[in-house]
Amino acid sequence: MEEQGSRQKNVTEDNAESLAGDRRRQRIREMQLRKQRQMEFRRRIKIGAPIAAGALILCVIGAAFSHSFGSKRSEEPEREKASEFLPESSAAHMTAFSGAGAGALETAGKLPGKDLAAAVMRAQSAGIPGENGVRSIDEVLKDAIPPRVYSANTTEDTLQLGEEFASSYAILIDLDSEKVLAQKSAGVRINPASMTKILTLLVASEYLGQAGSLTDDFTVTLKITDYAYSNDCSSVGFAEDETVTVEDLLYGTILPSGADAALGLAEYVAGSQEAFVDLMNEKLEELQLSDTAHMTNCVGLYDENHYCTVYDMAMIMEAAMENELCRKVMSAHTYTTSSTRQHPDGIQLSNWFLRRIEDKDTGGEVLCAKTGYVVQSGNCAASYAVDNGGREYVCVTADAHSGWRCIYDHVELYRQFATG
Repeated sequence: MEEQGSRQKNVTEDNAESLAGDRRRQRIREMQLRKQRQMEFRRRIKIGAPIAAGALILCVIGAAFSHSFGSKRSEEPEREKASEFLPESSAAHMTAFSGAGAGALETAGKLPGKDLAAAVMRAQSAGIPGENGVRSIDEVLKDAIPPRVYSANTTEDTLQLGEEFASSYAILIDLDSEKVLAQKSAGVRINPASMTKILTLLVASEYLGQAGSLTDDFTVTLKITDYAYSNDCSSVGFAEDETVTVEDLLYGTILPSGADAALGLAEYVAGSQEAFVDLMNEKLEELQLSDTAHMTNCVGLYDENHYCTVYDMAMIMEAAMENELCRKVMSAHTYTTSSTRQHPDGIQLSNWFLRRIEDKDTGGEVLCAKTGYVVQSGNCAASYAVDNGGREYVCVTADAHSGWRCIYDHVELYRQFATG
């Protein structure tokens, strides 16, 4: 009887694990489909935006004029007229903006042409549900603005750092003005080491915002612990078969730069590190960094095909800072993992970069940071700071000779350029 009960228990556990795997694979498929739709959407914008923007503005002005003078004309001829100017995919859903009137015109006047065109095109792909099958331009635009592209420009005032600056690569960006304040070999390819985990966190956080849960359990496997050990990675210290929460994996990825946590996130989100890396590279393409950045792993191990520039990493950092969950995790100075059988009191984690820089004079406060180190890239770090006047900055440096030197390079740049 005991043997039969044990077999039944194993079958039940196997069935539960299979169902969980099916749900995860379904979420991955849904996420990949969303990515494909985003890429197709951006392709359509490039092709049809100039035409669509002009036609849409004409249509909105016409709608406002008609509304103001109480015109009783049918909307159908107007839609037919719009179709003469718009690409077929966009004209098919001009009804989204029918009856928007003066309010729509006011909204349209505040938006760049490409965003108006984007509204039409996304409406086409998403459909136009709502009262009587019609939505106002404001309702559609709420979900229609395309993904933001992050960028920063050098100016004649950009300081070119010389040999006196210890790190071999560096960039400091004023996020408010989108200007590069200082740089040193900012466009040269480097290995990002564990700064890679910023992108790991960002991809995982976006997935969690769509389909996952911080309280979900994840069981650490022997494959994960062996990978971290055999590659001499830093780790949280999770044990084989230890069941932790997804939230533990997030903080474990950043604070102690745990490879075991990062690999756990990859498996939770995508089923394997390889599938997760595909999502990371898709994110680089979405951020328009794929010409100069490419990832082969989620932890930052050296690989000649695993690279980016400090400029790329600054853009990744900026995108992460606009994600609420990323910002929360990367701003934590300490965190204690959940109580488990293997670690009843949890594991105490610390972000040593933040703790070591918090008493330094930077002209403000460094709020978020992630370090990295491999022999090929030396000591590196990405940080986000706000000066005493409220201006925001991102700083990335690489190839310092020590962890402390890396911190002081960030301090030096912030102190020199903080305007508060």
